[in-house]
Amino acid sequence: MDQQAVVPAPEGAGHLIMRWLDDDRARRAASYAAGALGFWWVLQQVWPAPAGVLVQGIVIGGLTSLIAFGIALVYRANRIINFAQGELGAVPASLAVLLIVGPGLPYALALPIGIVASVAIGAALEFLLIRRFFKAPRLILTVVTIGVAQLLAGLGFLLPSAFDIKTPPQSFPSPFDLTFQIGQTVFTSNDIIAMVAVPVCIVALIAFFRFTNIGVAVRAAAESADRASLLGVPVKRLETVVWVIAAVLSTIAVFLRAGIVGLPFGQLLGPSILVRALAAVVIGRMERLPTIFAASVGLGVIEAAIVFDTGVGALVDPILFGIIIVALLVQRSKRVARGDENEGFQSAAEVRPVPRELSSLPEVRWGRRLGLAVTVLIALALPLVMSGPDISLAAVIVITAIVVISLVVLTGWAGQVSLGQVGFMGIGAATGAYMTTVWRWDLGVAIVLAGLVGSAVAIAIGLPALRFKGLLLSVTTLSFALATSSYVLSPNFQDWLPDKRFERPLLFGAISVESEIRYYYFSLVCLTIVVLMVRGLHRSRAGRVLVAIRDNERSAQAFGVNVTTAKLMAFGVSGFIAAFAGAVFVHHQQVLGTSAYAVGKSFEIFVIAVIGGLGSIPGAIIGTIFIVGIEYFRDLFPETIANTLGFLTSGVGLIVILLMLPGGLGSGLFSVRDRLLRLVAVRRGLIVPSLLADSRQETSAPPPAQDDIDMVAVAEGVEGAAAAAGANGARRRREPLRARKVS
Repeated sequence: MDQQAVVPAPEGAGHLIMRWLDDDRARRAASYAAGALGFWWVLQQVWPAPAGVLVQGIVIGGLTSLIAFGIALVYRANRIINFAQGELGAVPASLAVLLIVGPGLPYALALPIGIVASVAIGAALEFLLIRRFFKAPRLILTVVTIGVAQLLAGLGFLLPSAFDIKTPPQSFPSPFDLTFQIGQTVFTSNDIIAMVAVPVCIVALIAFFRFTNIGVAVRAAAESADRASLLGVPVKRLETVVWVIAAVLSTIAVFLRAGIVGLPFGQLLGPSILVRALAAVVIGRMERLPTIFAASVGLGVIEAAIVFDTGVGALVDPILFGIIIVALLVQRSKRVARGDENEGFQSAAEVRPVPRELSSLPEVRWGRRLGLAVTVLIALALPLVMSGPDISLAAVIVITAIVVISLVVLTGWAGQVSLGQVGFMGIGAATGAYMTTVWRWDLGVAIVLAGLVGSAVAIAIGLPALRFKGLLLSVTTLSFALATSSYVLSPNFQDWLPDKRFERPLLFGAISVESEIRYYYFSLVCLTIVVLMVRGLHRSRAGRVLVAIRDNERSAQAFGVNVTTAKLMAFGVSGFIAAFAGAVFVHHQQVLGTSAYAVGKSFEIFVIAVIGGLGSIPGAIIGTIFIVGIEYFRDLFPETIANTLGFLTSGVGLIVILLMLPGGLGSGLFSVRDRLLRLVAVRRGLIVPSLLADSRQETSAPPPAQDDIDMVAVAEGVEGAAAAAGANGARRRREPLRARKVS
């Protein structure tokens, strides 16, 4: 019997929709569309803006996404946040713009020249600088990018002189003349080029990473550099490729942005645009490029709508900070970017104390006393050889050292990277000034209460920010610092802030600190109190817990440590110290102002802490004296010496210092101390394993068995977690070491 072919009945519209919704890509596209519509509806309810303004925000946000892509790519390759990403395209983009405005080169020729220059700059920076720190801690390499940003910004500032141009060009001719209008917003040819260029760059980037061997290798190396290296992948060469791509993306973004909003030399993007790119990267968890693009565009649209609806551009920064906090709260903590945990804090290694075999010797004890006495005498005698203005500058150095010490507690000991210390300082300054000028409170009471307010703010910021670990945490604190300087401390928006010069109140109702000499000594006393407080914290159980968390968080948790509580405690102590310093500083200046608390100062504090040595209090003080002291007192030295000192505090100089002393200036000081201790040990005929590494000591006293180590760690409990996490802690003995004579 013939079988008739079965013809399927035509599906209805409902069946087609259900099949389409069953597809993963379709569901994802539908969710994106629904999210976009919801975002547009909420935006119209809060900050209504016409369609033309929103399209303009999309264009600017798309350009920001190119910068954000470069940040994400460098992070995946080097596990650092590249704070020079904006400036990486500054010089080549400036070169292209100047070629158009100056000699009149065609657009189609100037832009390729700029892109070729960006390829050369990206490859040269990676090969000459970044690769030199291939094995360095990631925190050191992050500071190197700050030095690179300073170097490139200076070069971009000097570049116009080669073309005899003094005023930054606010526009330049495009290859065609075409305009269109959406509502009241007019879009020029430069806007049209940006609208086309951003999607083309994104498609080219996707194609490169999916369909080229180099792109696939870059993705593999980003997942696991060690595994890729074992498989024969040239990891270092691929990192050069990543830096070149990041430089090209930054150049295109800056060049197209210059055609729309102009080109300010020396600080092409600045911290505000960098924070917007970093915010998009944080929302995308440093990995998902589509999410990063959507976040960049969304932030651009929000900024355009806020500016149109309110007319207040400074309002964008606190709203951006709030968006980052909300993004941290709604995202799952288990999705933290790979490789971000405990990344890069070996640079904050603990300063080795004087060995017990030598600490009781008379020459060692008297040497320490002599060094302390000399330091105290120099600090006390400075006002006797300085004039009034110089004494005032010396007091600023002392107060800055207090802020740097707050970063030692938070980053050096607890491992939480912060770029918002100056924001906490500004909160303390505003609070302290208000208490003494409006409420007429005593100076001593005001600075302590200002510190408590700063501590509360730091804990409030630290709680949601703890969903990120390591270097990613710096993005949140940097956004806080930007919002504080541009909005919270601005008298244009806060009418309660003291806006006039005020007199210094009495200390404890009886002590006058009106003169510069007296306030210098008062600042010195405040620094001494902070040093004693922080040293006591470091020697306590809480301090050992912080170091244990920094070195190995999971190991500390295994010993019953509440990691969240310990980190919040570090935030609170650090915020207290920074706000305390801010209250002291504002009464030194006798006016609040805003420039002293700009976001760029947070970068300076961070650099000082790393250059001095994040793990030590003396290193923080030495780094402050070195960088801030040279900035203030260069004129006191002969011209040759002054130029040399100026070079050392420049971007290139900071990189040179980190190459020579990866542990900072403090490590150099303690290495000199260890050499002197070795001489004492040799003269006394003592074997000190931590200093001499004598082979006979190793053979006569083998390390304890692993079972003994574990039993000691368990017996010591949480206080042994820090020792168990460190390399030296695992070899602690049950009995104290005894000095032995050389046989």
